[in-house]
Amino acid sequence: MLSSILEALEDAKAEQTVTIDLAGKTTLADAMVITTGRVNRHVGAIADQVIEMLKKHGHTGIRVEGQPHCDWVLIDAGDVILHVFRPEVRSFYNLEKMWSADRPAERTAY
Repeated sequence: MLSSILEALEDAKAEQTVTIDLAGKTTLADAMVITTGRVNRHVGAIADQVIEMLKKHGHTGIRVEGQPHCDWVLIDAGDVILHVFRPEVRSFYNLEKMWSADRPAERTAY
């Protein structure tokens, strides 16, 4: 699924695409993809293209948040979570920093 999403993003001319491996960081998904569209309309078009591709490949239960405003569209496809941002919104939330950081060592109570 991840490679199909990345291919759809490339076809839609998404910019600055980053993939974050979530294994061991959360049980939400296996991977998070963060990408940028130039303006609201581009963000919406990218999201629509990815959603259609997922449906075409038989994926069900896809959840989408952020349409029709298209400042930030989140697509939860189960194993992969995709965030499509306008540039200003992406830099404000800076999800790459939050999710790419290593988890601090867990403390043990004695």
